[in-house]
Amino acid sequence: MKILVCISHVPDTTSKINFIDNDTKFDTNGVQFVINPNDEFGLTRAMWLKEKQGASITVVSVGGSETEPTLRKALAIGADEAIRINTEAKDGITVAKELSHVIQDRGFDLVIAGRESIDYNGGMVPGMVAALTNANFVNNCISLEIDGSVVKAIREIDGGKETLETSLPLVIGGQKGLVEESDLRIPNMRGIMMARKKPLTVLDGIGANNDTCNSKFEKPAPKGNVTLVSSENIDELINLLHNEAKVI
Repeated sequence: MKILVCISHVPDTTSKINFIDNDTKFDTNGVQFVINPNDEFGLTRAMWLKEKQGASITVVSVGGSETEPTLRKALAIGADEAIRINTEAKDGITVAKELSHVIQDRGFDLVIAGRESIDYNGGMVPGMVAALTNANFVNNCISLEIDGSVVKAIREIDGGKETLETSLPLVIGGQKGLVEESDLRIPNMRGIMMARKKPLTVLDGIGANNDTCNSKFEKPAPKGNVTLVSSENIDELINLLHNEAKVI
């Protein structure tokens, strides 16, 4: 079984975010980048399939050379090879088209992507990849078992969980629950040394047109001042909620 794990190169959630060029571009200076957490759950699940069923794992990312340390980390965790598609990830459809070209060219059985990336939270790419490659699709996937070409998956839905049976080829949008946080793997020294010898192939993009553009970014408004009201002064609390907060 050939598995492709899609890796997004995203800012660490502890990084301070700023914008430049009249708030039209994200400022990457001083920002630490990591593997998108939803993708990391998927990579760990792929590692289990590799160990139990002898699957091969390829990781892929769309972006410039700055994404290569993130791909190398995925190789150190245990992926067999990496692909970097050398084009800017401008929007979801551009990324989906670039990924789909690689999938169709190399014939992967299972594509594991995070349900969304933590930077733009678009949540579009896995579904569009499935449509473009004519593969089955399970989003919000929290459990995945494969026996031959038969797949049993569980996904989160509003108010509960849904158990599905489908077949390969398959695209999933994974999330926490696919594996638990305690199961995530940290590269050890042996893995880091081996990652240096594993192939990282750079492919030119197909020049997919992007259909959207960022016109402006805006930070959330700063939190306002807090007014403390004594628990014994109910009349003042009601007055503030009515006249200032205007919630009653």
